[in-house]
Amino acid sequence: MPPIVTLTVNPAVDKNSAVQQVVAERKLRCEDPEYHPGGGGLNVARAITELGGEVTAYWTCGGAIGQLLEQLLDEEGISHNPISIEAHTRENLIMYERSSELQYRFGMPGATLTAGEVQTCRDRLHAIDPPPEYLVLSGSLPPGVDDDFYAQMAAAMPSTCRVVLDTSGGPLKRGLEAPLYLVKPNMRELGHLAGREVEDDRQIREVARSLIDRGEVQAVVTSLGSGGAVLTTADAHRHVRAPTVTIHSKVGAGDSMVAGLVLALARGKALEDALRFGVAAGSAAVMTGGTELCRREDAERLYHAMS
Repeated sequence: MPPIVTLTVNPAVDKNSAVQQVVAERKLRCEDPEYHPGGGGLNVARAITELGGEVTAYWTCGGAIGQLLEQLLDEEGISHNPISIEAHTRENLIMYERSSELQYRFGMPGATLTAGEVQTCRDRLHAIDPPPEYLVLSGSLPPGVDDDFYAQMAAAMPSTCRVVLDTSGGPLKRGLEAPLYLVKPNMRELGHLAGREVEDDRQIREVARSLIDRGEVQAVVTSLGSGGAVLTTADAHRHVRAPTVTIHSKVGAGDSMVAGLVLALARGKALEDALRFGVAAGSAAVMTGGTELCRREDAERLYHAMS
């Protein structure tokens, strides 16, 4: 088993197209679409693979869209294990408006999972032998899955497995009820955990340290978008600034950052250096168009320039 495993219970096929102008109440002639795998954990697995790492992605698969997603993953050479469900895997739409150079992203809620299917997800992950060194729980939860799902998954993993959680809202808050190695909120999500707005570095440190002091997590990586990210542990608080790059699309930047971070950790890098590679991978992702993720050569070049 590869050192890194990802779980995606709300995957998607991302349909990416373009139109001259988005106008209400009018039939719009779109360009030929491109199809890419989507969903937090799958994007992390795709980026890790692109960066030269080994990973296995577990994900829920249902209906014709699920079959298409399986085909897309095979074409990209992603090591993956689909978990069959009755409902159809979702399809999202990403539309680029050429007149404004803006991107519109339409995300669907996802397939409703039964209690039995939720249990199958747990069983499949817990049966991995030997357990992975890192488990990445990433993305939204679909209908039928309680907010404490990620917490239950993390609590059932052995202590040798470092669990990384990247989600938002209730699943993030409930996820912290279980022992975690690392979480990656943005400032808005960190504020949601604190019950108040988080607006500056002092407040980031204060809230992140409170999570660590309560024993909920060992490291907090607060994403600042184009500003990079802040790493907070019990012993350190560091701001890793993102390099200046030309932005084409922000889709998948956060997933690419998680991919670079976890891959570097699995390769034995210290946390701050691993985050530097993660920020480089996230910056490399915004340099690509549509739903394309980071490119290895861009990530490595940016990382070496930052070191």
